[in-house]
Amino acid sequence: MINTGDVLICTSGNQFYKEGELYTVGDFVNDKYFILFTGHDDEHWYATIGEQGIYVSFDCLTEECDDAWFVATEDKNDDWLNAYNTLDHA
Repeated sequence: MINTGDVLICTSGNQFYKEGELYTVGDFVNDKYFILFTGHDDEHWYATIGEQGIYVSFDCLTEECDDAWFVATEDKNDDWLNAYNTLDHA
């Protein structure tokens, strides 16, 4: 379970959320939807906690808008985080 203020790692990004970056969980709308800040001022999108995981869905008419996927930082073990942090996320 995640809570307001928790940090998520983007595992599959797009133009709004960058893979490998950390994002802060905002307020919850209900038990399924919550605010996920982009890191730019107060900009945010609404994320979903579903059977497939945590994601922000972008219903665009073009293929340029991919969904962004996330995992909670406490869901990953230290070995995974250490290996992931050695990757170039620039």
